[in-house]
Amino acid sequence: MLSTQWLEKRRQHWARLEHLVGTRARRSIGTLSPSELQELALLYRQTASDLAAVREDVTSVQLAIYLNQLMGRAHNLIYSGRRAKPKGIWTFYKDTYPRIFRETFPDTFAAFLIFFVAGVAAFLVALGDPGFTRFLLGPSMINSIEHHQMWTQSIVTVKPLASSAILTNNLTVAFTTFALGITAGVGTVWMMLLNGLLIGVVGEACWRAGMSLQLWSFVAAHGVLELPAIFIAGGAGLGIARGLLFPGRLPRRASLAKAGARSVRLVLGTVPLLLVAGFIEGFVSPSSLPAPVKFLVAASLATLLVLYLSKKPSSDESATEKSTADFAATS
Repeated sequence: MLSTQWLEKRRQHWARLEHLVGTRARRSIGTLSPSELQELALLYRQTASDLAAVREDVTSVQLAIYLNQLMGRAHNLIYSGRRAKPKGIWTFYKDTYPRIFRETFPDTFAAFLIFFVAGVAAFLVALGDPGFTRFLLGPSMINSIEHHQMWTQSIVTVKPLASSAILTNNLTVAFTTFALGITAGVGTVWMMLLNGLLIGVVGEACWRAGMSLQLWSFVAAHGVLELPAIFIAGGAGLGIARGLLFPGRLPRRASLAKAGARSVRLVLGTVPLLLVAGFIEGFVSPSSLPAPVKFLVAASLATLLVLYLSKKPSSDESATEKSTADFAATS
């Protein structure tokens, strides 16, 4: 039988949880302050433990029903999250996404390194073995390069259709690279290696044919958005792999869920980048604009991207976001 002293002590905590659930958070969990979010997480776990103890006492059936209902209300509040609002989307891209990018930057940088090392290695191998270039690029592209013709000329005649196809392909590559993180990162690493190998071999073939300016003036304008988006998607995949392989103190399933939630938000942020990159690759990159203009466009977009990703939210927004993230992780 439960002691009166234990019940009196615990009733205070149950009343506080009911107050948070019923009064302070009537609309959504977003109405709670950072300190109340932390308190809610603690009370939720404590009450769950109390409910287990109360159920062992056959004389406390009504109390068990009350606690079960309280836990149900708290659970619905916790896992319903904030109601989706147009302003929430704006806030995500304006403040939340740059923060997530900075927090996960080591994963993104690791994806970039894999791509970069593969590209340099492919370039050096292709220098010594032209057969390697032919094997990877195929006779059609090699023939175009040998005749000093860019294989991208067909884009000019069907710009809208080409832009749509490019966007679809880029989104497919990004989401595939991210999703393959569930293979313990093997698939993600392979995608980064493959993309690095291709850019390295193409760069060597164009350099050998004296077409480096044509190649890089084509790639520059859209590449400063498209390539970072692929690196970020790769970092998201590596983040999933890290959560799967190195759960730390968390159960592996909980670690994977936490890493997956963060990686999903990370890869969603690449969608606007790929949208803009697809438009530029369809309309600007293959155009007859002078190379200096294309490089100027690339420099401007790269500067804007760096300024955006390095933007820090205000201290109040940062504290609220951190508390919400901590609450979600502990509950």
